[in-house]
Amino acid sequence: MRRRAITTKTPVKNSWLKTTLKIIKGKNNKNPRGFTLIETIISLALVTVVFVSLAQLFTISIMQNVRSHEISNAIFLAQQQIDYLRTLTSQELNDFPNTTIGESNDERIDINADGTIDFRRLTQVQPSASVTAGFDVLILVFPPAYQDTTADLLIANPEKYKARAYIHTIISR
Repeated sequence: MRRRAITTKTPVKNSWLKTTLKIIKGKNNKNPRGFTLIETIISLALVTVVFVSLAQLFTISIMQNVRSHEISNAIFLAQQQIDYLRTLTSQELNDFPNTTIGESNDERIDINADGTIDFRRLTQVQPSASVTAGFDVLILVFPPAYQDTTADLLIANPEKYKARAYIHTIISR
């Protein structure tokens, strides 16, 4: 069915009415087509790509924050053990770990008391070969995934088992 053009039989004298008739006829439109379907799809695809990349950056930043929080806690636990060992006498360091007073050189630690193991802390104290009346202290803190791995394997290769803290120091008396 064909559309008929809007026409008037009498000449139009009113300029407002002339403009309205031109708009209706389509003679005054600068862009009569609008957006095509292809243009709309391409713009939606570009917006989607931008939002997906931002979502990935957001996910990566959350993972990095969790990892840095875990490393901070592990370093705190290692430093806490060093501070404790510095309070001991030479004889107590020779006898470390003294199980009668609750000391351990292999601890599974639940830092937030939720019933799950958060870290595993290994401590080695040996008389120092380089410092007279000194002790070599090695403290390693591992994530809970390695709580069932033997301590010897963890100490032999801490990088393989993703040690979150590795502190080797000397305590002198």
